[in-house]
Amino acid sequence: MKIAIVHDWLTGMRGGEKCLEVFCRLYPNADLFTLVHVPGSVSPLIENRTIHTSFLQNVPQIDKRYRYLLPLMPWAIGKLNLQGYDLVLSSSHCVAKGVNPPAGSLHVCYCHTPMRYIWDQYDQYFGPGRAGWTLRAGMALVTPFLRKWDVETSGRVHEFIANSHHVRKRIQRYYHREAVVIHPPVDTDFYSPTGEKPEDFFLVVSAFAPYKRVDLAVEAFNELGYPLTIIGEGQDAEALKSRAGPGIQFKGWMSGAEVRSCYARCRALIFCGEEDFGITPLEAQAMGRPVIALGRGGVLETVIPDRPTWKPETGISEKHTASPTGVFFHEPTAESLLSAIRHFESVEDQFDPESIRNHALEFGVPVFTERIGQFIEERLASRRC
Repeated sequence: MKIAIVHDWLTGMRGGEKCLEVFCRLYPNADLFTLVHVPGSVSPLIENRTIHTSFLQNVPQIDKRYRYLLPLMPWAIGKLNLQGYDLVLSSSHCVAKGVNPPAGSLHVCYCHTPMRYIWDQYDQYFGPGRAGWTLRAGMALVTPFLRKWDVETSGRVHEFIANSHHVRKRIQRYYHREAVVIHPPVDTDFYSPTGEKPEDFFLVVSAFAPYKRVDLAVEAFNELGYPLTIIGEGQDAEALKSRAGPGIQFKGWMSGAEVRSCYARCRALIFCGEEDFGITPLEAQAMGRPVIALGRGGVLETVIPDRPTWKPETGISEKHTASPTGVFFHEPTAESLLSAIRHFESVEDQFDPESIRNHALEFGVPVFTERIGQFIEERLASRRC
């Protein structure tokens, strides 16, 4: 069987690329297709594949400009030639799911999210104060086309897998399609306790994209004066650094071993964005460390809060019986985060590192690999019958 794996772009190692690594192990002879590949930006496991890129690869300085070419990406992904492949596995948070599968093939999409830039997080990327007027005007013109294309090409997918129940609901809302939920993996072998003792600092591990809301952490810790270490880079870097007080340290991107050490030594991970899933809270929990998170999106499925969680769909608060692994704040404001940090300090002793890690083991790589492989094999078998 000839297999193609399709990924939006290969420009760095984030949560989507961790899933891609599993797909590469699961199908070691598969070819890899992507819009843009920056050599050396992803792990050797991915780099060593046969990688086919789109015509966007030839754009000068594409490694810095690819985000600005969003209007061209639907055309570029549709031009990838997948003739002769029996199975197409797309790993999509932007346009990968819109690839053209050959007749008679099976197209399974592992959907990290419907394209957030054009749907529910449009204002966080292109609203006033987030983008210049020329970019806002351009996006206002192309967004209706992108939304139409995004919905229509969902029909090219035979089976959707959502990375969370949160994303499953968004697939239903925008594409009117059903999806099976298989949570992404955390490398619980690598992210395991190192014996290092917690120190007096909090931690953020995040790309500096607008929806990540790292600005809330900067504002809250400026007010508190507590030590905060921020690992990451991105488009909001200059603005965040200009607002940060002396207690906030920016480390840029660090090696895996350095990030692991920071997880091991922090008091808690601060997680301010509404994520479709969010892998860093699970990495911190795999290290036995608690999480202080905005109680929206994927963390509702990965973090066990110390207090009952309000469920809007039922109108009641759900009390959790398992050992807590974190604290939620419920409004995307610095004031709400401040309140959660102060509450965390009052209950910090109740967080048990062993119980926190045991919870993270439920999301390990072996669990993800088995579920993905079994799902695809079942769908292939049903098509043979």
